[in-house]
Amino acid sequence: MALLDTWTRGEHVDETGTGHPTYRRGEGPGIVLVHEIPGISPDVIGYAEELVAAGYTVVMPELFGRTEAPVGAASVARAMAQICVSREMSMLAAGETTPVAGWLRSLARDLHAELGGPGVGALGMCFTGGFALAMMVDDAVVAPVLAQPSTPFPLGRRRAGDLGLSPADLDRVKARAAGGCQVLGLRYRGDRMVGTRFETLTRELGDAFLRVDLPGSKHATLTLHRHQDAVDAVLGFFEDRLRR
Repeated sequence: MALLDTWTRGEHVDETGTGHPTYRRGEGPGIVLVHEIPGISPDVIGYAEELVAAGYTVVMPELFGRTEAPVGAASVARAMAQICVSREMSMLAAGETTPVAGWLRSLARDLHAELGGPGVGALGMCFTGGFALAMMVDDAVVAPVLAQPSTPFPLGRRRAGDLGLSPADLDRVKARAAGGCQVLGLRYRGDRMVGTRFETLTRELGDAFLRVDLPGSKHATLTLHRHQDAVDAVLGFFEDRLRR
């Protein structure tokens, strides 16, 4: 795993005994970067390195896929097969919070307890985009970023606008947003995978939802289809929220 040779591999185990590998590098305020499908790919690692170079401690949990496998049909199929049998993640359930959110919140709490400061950032991508919103339920997360959030998969009107949160978690997210915790969202306007959930976020969070709508119909705003406006927006958001 040459691309991760400079990263420290560890494991986080939460209070339920659930554990996942993690990769950590950097100094400064903490960011939990949750990889997209098919996993911690070279593109995700490259973006994580940019956050490290910008002065952040980045922790990448490994939730599925084969680490360092490039994006392709085989790696995507492998990751989807893992997700389909996982009890921690769901592709289709509406009005529910993904079970893995509890583990991610625990990881964020531990990172905040270690590093101090106002809190940590959480950045999810594609399949895990909404995970960052679910992590916001915990006070440790003060800078949630949703990059092209795509679950539940937008099959039908209800799922297309669903935020992947239980009613109780949505109420908590709305209360935190009303109290000043902003949420950054990134998407290409024509990306059908995002469905209508940006409209839902605007309706539910109001001015606390900061949306970046990029021109075109691409998908991966920070990696495969990287757009500099998205990259700059994330860095500015983390600078404002994590270095107070």
